[in-house]
Amino acid sequence: MAKTRATHIEVIKSAVALASKRSFDHLLYVGDLLLPEEVFRGKATARKKLVQAVVSPAQRAVVEASGVRVIPLPQYDLGRTEKLKLALIGGIARGLYAEGEVVVALLSARTVGKPDSILVVDVGPDDEDVGFGFLRSEGVSAEILEALIDLAVTVGVEGWEGRPVGTLFVIGDSSRVMEQSRPLSLNPFQGYSEDERNMLSPEVKRALRAFAVLDGAFVLREDGVVLAAGRYLNFEEKEVRIPLGLGSRHMAAAGITHETEAIAVVVSQTTGTVRVFRHGRAVLELASRIRRS
Repeated sequence: MAKTRATHIEVIKSAVALASKRSFDHLLYVGDLLLPEEVFRGKATARKKLVQAVVSPAQRAVVEASGVRVIPLPQYDLGRTEKLKLALIGGIARGLYAEGEVVVALLSARTVGKPDSILVVDVGPDDEDVGFGFLRSEGVSAEILEALIDLAVTVGVEGWEGRPVGTLFVIGDSSRVMEQSRPLSLNPFQGYSEDERNMLSPEVKRALRAFAVLDGAFVLREDGVVLAAGRYLNFEEKEVRIPLGLGSRHMAAAGITHETEAIAVVVSQTTGTVRVFRHGRAVLELASRIRRS
């Protein structure tokens, strides 16, 4: 046990040493446990760069009380890679990370486990493999997109009333998306005020989860206002290529984002995996290890 603890301490010290260098802009710790203050002795610069991504709401308060900035993570059994992606999205949404900056990420295999790995991430444009440029597209705020991805993860893990649910959200360039789609059923959001249709509202989030059982896509405006549910998306299928094994929802997501400037967020009914599409290709994938449904 002593040897294992010593190993974890060395991993933490290595990450802190990297973050102390001027070439690294941020230190991101993905885990619920507090880092020992001893590792920051003589490393005040790294301490100032520290942000912690935390799952437990109670532990968030503990971390904030220690003076560390917190990014909340969903309370699901996500792997370390998925949690890192969500933490980076949350950091960008909160204005903590900007394009061109370099993040030293300190990761734990388990939520309450000791840090055991280090990853260096460039916050680059969306034409890079590890880029998050899609978060800054066409007027869709990172805050709205973060909330939409969080909702999609919830749908993927919990489904609706005990059964798996797959769905498709399309946000941004909404006028063109509405022009290139048609209703499959009555629009349950029609007739309500914009405040009553904004996805940041808890009531609207619950409605989106309930209506996710409908066929077709949700269309959302750049500011998070839900314009319609149950839309059939029109696109040129011959222009679209998706990986083998993905179905019609993913084809529609690739197609509509290829022909418009929209972003599409897909929840797979089979696996619960969440994929984000931009410019006709998947730019982000999030998979939970356990589905509650």
